[in-house]
Formats: sequence, C-alpha cells, structure tokens
Amino acid sequence: MASSADQVRHPEKVNRPDNPIQRKPAWIRVKAPTSRTYAETRDLMRGLDLRTVCEEAACPNIGECWSQKHATVMILGSVCTRACTFCNVATGRPDLLDPHEPERVGEAVGKMGLKHVVVTSVDRDDLPDGGAEHFARTIRAIRAAAPGTTIEVLTPDFLRKDGAIEVVAAARPDVFNHNLETVPRLYGEVRPGARYFNSLRLLDQVKRIDPSIFTKSGIMVGLGESKEEVLQVMDDLRAADVDFLTVGQYLQPTPKHHRVDRFVTPDEFASIETQAYGKGFLMVSASPLTRSSYHAGDDFVRLRAAREARLSGAA
Repeated sequence: MASSADQVRHPEKVNRPDNPIQRKPAWIRVKAPTSRTYAETRDLMRGLDLRTVCEEAACPNIGECWSQKHATVMILGSVCTRACTFCNVATGRPDLLDPHEPERVGEAVGKMGLKHVVVTSVDRDDLPDGGAEHFARTIRAIRAAAPGTTIEVLTPDFLRKDGAIEVVAAARPDVFNHNLETVPRLYGEVRPGARYFNSLRLLDQVKRIDPSIFTKSGIMVGLGESKEEVLQVMDDLRAADVDFLTVGQYLQPTPKHHRVDRFVTPDEFASIETQAYGKGFLMVSASPLTRSSYHAGDDFVRLRAAREARLSGAA
C-alpha cells in the first residue's frame, strides 16, 4: 500500500533544500491533547477505519476539537495525487477506493451524535470524476444515519473533471467549501497542481447551481503574500458570491515544506476580519489558529443566522 509506514511520506520533497522551522510565537502554541473524550474520538475513528485531516495534516487544533467530539473526516484514502508545498498529507500513488467508506462515515457521525460534520478528502486526479460521486454517496449516507446533522464538504478543485461539481452540489450539502489557500502570485510555488481561477469558478458555479448552499473558502497567511494581495482575494471571492471566509496562519510541517515568511500578529488578524466583513462576507473567521473546520459547527449556526438577518433586513 502506498500509505504504509515504509513509504516516504513526501517523495517529491526529499531533494528539496531544508527550510529551518522557526520557533512559534506564544499566541499559537497549543497544549498536548490529554482528555478522555479525545481518546474516545480517536478510538472511534480507528475502530471504523476512518481517517481524519486533523491527524493527516497535523492540525494544531486537534486536542481542542477532538476533546469536543469534533473531527473532520477525510475520505478517498490517505494519499494525495498533488504535491502542494504547504501540506503534510502524504503524496504518491493513491489508495484503492473503499466502496464501504461512505456508510462507515455515516455510522461514525451517528455514533458521535454530531450536530455538524465536515467531510474533506485528498485530491484524486486519478479518478475520472475526481471522487465527486464518493462525496455525494457520503453525504447521502450521513443523511440516512443522522438526518438532523448539517453537512459541510471541503472538496478538491476537480480540475478538468467535467460534471463533478454538479454531482456534489446535487447531493445538497449545507456548506460547500473549497479553499483558495493563497494568493495567485504564489500558486506556482505553493499549490503547483492547481489553478487559482479554476478554484474561483468552482465556488461561483456551486452558487449558480444552488443559491441556497452556503459557499466557503479559506487562505493561509505568512507564506509571503502582501496585504494588497489578500484584499484582492477577498474581492475575487465576493465576486463569486462566497459567504464565508477563513484566514489562518501557515505553519510549516517539516523542514522540507514551504518556509514561514512571517508570523502574523493577532492584531493583524483582527484587521483582516474587519476588512472582510466590510466587503460583505456573511461570516469571517480570522485568527492565528483558524483552520477550515475549526469551530465549524458553531460557525454554521452563526452563518445561517447572518443570512436570515440579511434577508429580513432586505425585505
């Protein structure tokens, strides 16, 4: 298996020069997970043979989220066909598609009693539809097992996969998230397999297919972008009618990954949030530890309330 322990996790990065990992400032240091609920969440995922992006991407919030029974399920295997320089998910020859995975995800959501769940995946450029039907099956399985749970998907870009977006949107997730990750200028270095305007079109297309689906996207800062470039990304997302923006600090997983250009201060994040709301987003989460699915359930409640308030104000 490509994901076995004897495989190099990032073969494409082996010959890259090392970028020393900088010491993190006090405002983004987190405590090691120790709670009983954390262990229960981990054991449930292991028992159902499910993967989480929390572990695969080395998320700094795993202790807090798992202690509250919040876990972001990662479908379509654990090996990505892309080679982004910021990401800690393994790359290489992808896993075989597991036809029973959607039902196991539904079972896990039901057992955990989740009010809101986030489902994401690796990129699967090897599949004809990029994994779109697997996403749709997973959404339907969750609806069957836990009809009261709201569902958020964080999908790949489905680059050159005609009809894939329509398949996922037709399953009607409550939130359709796809991250731009960074500013256009840095795509060649940070996200070489992706195309900025393809990702923008995906978000725009979802909203055109079904305006009732909330759309969401996120970027990292601290990769070398300028303030003006961040503001332009905000404008591009609003032109695509994206509802929810997340902005978080990039953290370097290993010396072979993209270097941290700088650590953005909490005050700067507060300014980013204010500017984003000023551009018309319904919901903004901007902080050093913000990640796509961090506090996603609570944020969804606020997002839905913000839409209702805006609609009532426009009436």
